[in-house]
Amino acid sequence: MVAQEVPGKTAAVYTSPKGAQAASLPPDMDTLPKVFLRSVAKYGERIAMRKKRYGIWQEYTWQECYRHVHDFCLGLVSLGLQRGEKVAIIGENDPEFYWAEIAVHAGGGTTTAIFTDASPQELGYIVSNSDAVFLLAHDQEQCDKALELREKMPNIRKVIYWEARGLWSYEDPWLMSFEAVEQLGQQYAAQHPGVFEQLVAEGKGEDFAIYSYTSGTTSLPKGAMIRHRNLLHANWNIEDIAPRYPTDNYVSFSPLAWITEQSLGLTAHLLYGFQVNFPEGPDTVQNDIREIAPSTLLFPSRIWEGMARTMQVRINDSSWLNRLMYRLFLPVAYRIIDLEDERRPVPLHLRLLRLVGEFAVLGPLRDKIGMTRARDAITSGAALSPDILRFFRAVGVELKSLYGSTEMQVATMHYPRAVKLATVGVPAPGVEVKIAEDNEIRVRSRAVFGGYYGDDKKTAESFDEDGFFRTGDAGYVDPDGHLIYLDRVSDMIQLANGESFSPQYIEGRLKFSPYIQDVMAVGGFDMHFVTAIININFESVARWAEKNRISFTTFVDLSQKPQVYDLIKKEVERVNETLPPAARIKKFVILHKTFDADEAELTRTRKLRRRALEQKYGQMLDAMYGNQDAVLVSAEVKYRDGRTGTVETAVRVCTV
Repeated sequence: MVAQEVPGKTAAVYTSPKGAQAASLPPDMDTLPKVFLRSVAKYGERIAMRKKRYGIWQEYTWQECYRHVHDFCLGLVSLGLQRGEKVAIIGENDPEFYWAEIAVHAGGGTTTAIFTDASPQELGYIVSNSDAVFLLAHDQEQCDKALELREKMPNIRKVIYWEARGLWSYEDPWLMSFEAVEQLGQQYAAQHPGVFEQLVAEGKGEDFAIYSYTSGTTSLPKGAMIRHRNLLHANWNIEDIAPRYPTDNYVSFSPLAWITEQSLGLTAHLLYGFQVNFPEGPDTVQNDIREIAPSTLLFPSRIWEGMARTMQVRINDSSWLNRLMYRLFLPVAYRIIDLEDERRPVPLHLRLLRLVGEFAVLGPLRDKIGMTRARDAITSGAALSPDILRFFRAVGVELKSLYGSTEMQVATMHYPRAVKLATVGVPAPGVEVKIAEDNEIRVRSRAVFGGYYGDDKKTAESFDEDGFFRTGDAGYVDPDGHLIYLDRVSDMIQLANGESFSPQYIEGRLKFSPYIQDVMAVGGFDMHFVTAIININFESVARWAEKNRISFTTFVDLSQKPQVYDLIKKEVERVNETLPPAARIKKFVILHKTFDADEAELTRTRKLRRRALEQKYGQMLDAMYGNQDAVLVSAEVKYRDGRTGTVETAVRVCTV
């Protein structure tokens, strides 16, 4: 990383050791539809996408994708889509989702992807806030949400669905199938030959491609306006450090409402021509990934945390011989990656032991999760614990951190063979990073967004006088030029000794435990010590309880077992040993339920809504800071026969 002084300022600007990014976009490649047409011409009858339906992989060539995009685009135009209008899309990742986005962009429109599990209220807010005129809905569930909100969405001309199951008896003319729109497009094309290519040619790199809504951790989500050139430059920025090839296999599983999937998934697919694979559904994704063995995996940190827990659980449930080999060879792998991080030579005997471990246990373990051919494994979103990065590297998966946001896409990432576990890498080519006086990370590049839709004031506040985007994140650059991300500036804990500390760091270390699903660390100068509200991983803890002959009935019952508190206490003590004394957790409670996005406790990207959680569980915080032994709460329980009920339970306060 190269540091340069900002003229007239004391802060340094850090740039990539690889130099500047690509030059301005050529006119024939400055929008996604233009890039799409180039790939269609280049790859033709090669397989572009595969979707698993009813257990069978259905294949689509680039030429077939072109026909769907062409027809759907002109179908929307015949229904009245005008250049600059917005189209909202809610549903699982499918070929139709990709086709619809490219089609809308080809017609000059802007798309807004919405998380599949969004509540009707969230759906209505984004559709209204974005001024969408069409809504694409995956299936009956999403159409029902739209019908419920019909009176509140007067701008929506049609709701278009691509999964007809369950909708055959619906006769509302407001609803229309994907195929029916394509048929309209075919008729329109017959009457207007060459119009599709003409529409694509009229597009400009400065046009807005997508409105990507922020996670809304502190306020209502905001629509970040992302230009075509922003998406394309974000990919070209990392072309030299994370190259993609037409022969690659990619799994599209992360939500398209997430900017990273839009950028490094859909946009990269159009640019580099690799094959995109869509799993059959959330329940089959692990088996589907194993079948595909993709070369590139891009998941948010929560998925990687879950995969690490799955691998640990599988080892714990395997034969005594596999457990023995794992305990023998994993420390060897850890020792090797530590030496590599320290840029020290690896002794021959350790290399030989690593080869034996690879054959005996580590290779088969990677095969179980479909990572036998993974070249690029990337994590983004919330910060991932160094423990999990270290674990994946030890088992042979070069998992790399990426730092970015909805507004700036990729800012920094780990370069090949230059991974530092406690950092998020160095700036990508074409990206400038500045650390402000309050340790706020600020970023400037051609990939940075064009502002928030309908909020000029917030847009102006988001940039400093030098044009750097104010991320709101705290961090610093280490002596090797790597960026160390700490937390949101507003979430940093001011400890009793006056030092600042990151709750995300504490939480990440705790979530490396297979028994902990989620955690919120709480502290502050006036609170004197750090406390935590912990969610157990029900599946892992239930399996542990059964092995240890601990009987339980429900999640609530299991969470408050004394033996479970002892189990979690050991995990807290393990993490406390790695923390400064003032930042160590002194008390914790095990919550009687999991944090839930539907209850506004988490964002749809699974980030904690800290202010809402602190308010909702204020009684528990008062109990921990008020020297109480327990706090009485009402809890809803669901029994195995499907019945639900409400019970009162005492949530214990455990002192560490």
